[in-house]
Amino acid sequence: MIPRTALKLIDAEYQQASSRYPKFNSPHEGLAILQEEFEELKAEVFKNHNSRDPNAMRGQAIQVGAMAMRFLVDLG
Repeated sequence: MIPRTALKLIDAEYQQASSRYPKFNSPHEGLAILQEEFEELKAEVFKNHNSRDPNAMRGQAIQVGAMAMRFLVDLG
């Protein structure tokens, strides 16, 4: 995947999340949500090699990127 495509996917996820959920109330809330998304990515990565789903890992990585962007924008 090229970086430009990855950024477009992250931006689309960011836009969707921003339209559905209010801004983070505090850095602590933003960090908690970012950590939750990271833990979901980690769970996918740590699955047995034979049961790992590349699409699920990509989806979780996109969500991590989107929540990192949201942290920057909401609390910047």
